[in-house]
This record gives sequence, C-alpha cells and structure tokens, in this order.
Amino acid sequence: MQCEKLFARINELHDKYVQFWVDVVNLESPTEDKARVDAVGKYFIDRANERGWKVEVHPEKVSGDVVCITLNPDAKGKPVVFSGHMDTVHPVGLFGTPAARVDEKNIYGPGVLDCKGGTVASFMAMAALEDVGFTARPVKLILQSDEENSNRTSNKDTIAYMAEQSKDCAVFLNTEPYWKDYCTVARKGISKYRFTVNGKACHASVCHQGISAIAEASHKILELEKVKEPDGLTFNVGLIKGGTSVNTTPAQCTFDLDIRFPDEEAMKRSDEIVKRVAETSYLEGTTCELELLSRRVHMEENEKNLAALAELNRICRENGLTEMQPQHRAGGSDAADLTYRGIVCLDSIGTYGDGTHSIREYSTLESLDTCAKRLAAMAYCMK
Repeated sequence: MQCEKLFARINELHDKYVQFWVDVVNLESPTEDKARVDAVGKYFIDRANERGWKVEVHPEKVSGDVVCITLNPDAKGKPVVFSGHMDTVHPVGLFGTPAARVDEKNIYGPGVLDCKGGTVASFMAMAALEDVGFTARPVKLILQSDEENSNRTSNKDTIAYMAEQSKDCAVFLNTEPYWKDYCTVARKGISKYRFTVNGKACHASVCHQGISAIAEASHKILELEKVKEPDGLTFNVGLIKGGTSVNTTPAQCTFDLDIRFPDEEAMKRSDEIVKRVAETSYLEGTTCELELLSRRVHMEENEKNLAALAELNRICRENGLTEMQPQHRAGGSDAADLTYRGIVCLDSIGTYGDGTHSIREYSTLESLDTCAKRLAAMAYCMK
C-alpha cells in the first residue's frame, strides 16, 4: 500500500484536528456577515503561517475574503486543489453557545458538515503530506466565502479567483459533504427570482374596492408550484412577504422563487415560464416586477471528470479505501462553475453526516480521517 505511512500520520493527527474542527465551527459565519467569515479565514491563515505555507488573501468588499493556502508552491508537478466554503446558512446562536458539540461518534453544529468538515480535512491532509516529506507537487486549499448564496454578494468575483488559481491544476476536489460513498459528477443549475406584485390598497371593510396583491401573488405561486419534475425542472416558492395590517387590502406582495434545472434547454424553458407568469394578471389591475437575483450554472457530466473519478478509485482500491460511485445531485456548488470553465473537478469529497442546513446538522468523527485520506492520497498518488 503506497500510502501506508501517510495514512498512519493522518490517524495520529485525528484528535488535534477534531479540536481544529470544533474551533472552526465555533466561529459561526453566516454568508452575509463578512467579519465572521473573515474570522474563519484568519484561523486557517494563522495555522498555515505556523507551518510556513504560502498564504494569499483575495479581498472582497462585501463577501468574506477568499483564502488560498499552498503547500510546496515551487514544486514542478501539476497542482492538486482542495476547496471548501467557510460560510454557513444558520443564524448566529441557533445551536447555542458554544456552537459545536461532540459526543463519542459525531460532531454537531452550524456548517459542521456543509462544509467546514471538508475544509478541516483538507488542511489535515496537507499537514500529513508535509509531515511525511511529500514535495512532488503543489497542493492548494482554496477557502471560499460566499458559496451559500451562489456567490451573489461578490458578484461571482470569488468564483473568478478560484478558477484563476485552479486553471492549471491536475484536479479540483471540492469538499461538499459526501453521501454513502458517492462522488458528485453532475449537478443541476439554480436560478433565483423575486416577484414584486402590486395591487391597490383600501380599508378591509371595503376590500371589494381594492385589489389584493397577496391574492394575485397566490395565483402566480400556485401556477409556478405546478412545475415539479424530479429529474428535470423544479420550482419552489420559499419566501413570501406582503401586506401592512390585517385590516388593509395589501398593495404589495413579494415572493422568491428557487428553480433547479438540469441543462441549458431546461433553463431557457424555466425562464419562459417565469416571464409568462409574471406578465399574466390573474386579477385585473395588478402589475408585477421580476428580478433575477442569482444564477448558478449546471454541472455537466463529462469525460474528464469521469476519468478523474476513475483515477481516484484506482488510488482508493490500491490503498484500502472504499471506492466512490458517480452521482447526480440537485443541489448547487462551486464545482459547477469550475467544471463550466473546463477545470477537471470532483465534488462531494467532504465529510459524512446528515441534517445539512438544519438544526440537526452533524458529521461523523471518523469521516474526518476518511476524507483526509482520500484527499491526501489523490495528491500523493495521482498520475
């Protein structure tokens, strides 16, 4: 087994990096809170500086700054890139104080699985590689700062930086959570739209003289919610705001729509449906304004990514790790944007657990080592 010494070192580092994981989770970091996301970045930067690794910070005005940490920056081999995002979706304090909790098998907390576990495992893998004297190629860790809102707060600048740092890499390994030994090779794209419906306000006692923006929005929502194709388009209205008081006919109502599409054709079809519903007045006298909030490209299965998965599985097979099967997922990630730019990419190489984006979020402690071994072995053995 080529990686025996490397894996033994990862096993020895386990307790240290579980504490690292706890520390990072306790640094709560909702996407919109730049200072908190930057605090996570600083934690990694400080640990990288302790080891003498190269650190580059790509500043952002609104999003957290993107961090790129490099082991062996002057090595001649093609770089392998690990990546994960520092931002999370949970409001600060939702999990209590401190945010992280550990028992015999699991670690619980905001973003512990999605995707701080993967970022910690990436750093752990780099530490183990250095400790066993690996110098054959550069190994980069890119810490993303606004993945959870589809890079909206940076206007995709974070993605552009990640792509620039990864353009010549052998493979980009994204550490979103993994599920039952499946590696993601395709993802749906995501569009998010906001509808602002305008009606006519009046006193509720004469509501027949007004035009309810909420009622109009309800017609539009019911029409949009008809689109539920598990392997194709899905429409979900997940947020709605309207009215000023219960005894007033509402003059305005806004709602946000999440669309998942598998390919370019489906994306165009979804845009046509959205435009038609927005332009249709189900109640005479209403109007509607439509805004595209964000769009994330879909990740297409391709031969280069499948070849990278075959190489990962060869390495896993030869070193006693479980092979990973290809899967398609509906959730978005940075891997879609990197694949779209022609970069060889494998996704869902992070830690294992459940409850993503919920108060139940957890990851198994043993999956930290498994993730670190996969990542380190790919850097160590990839042809």
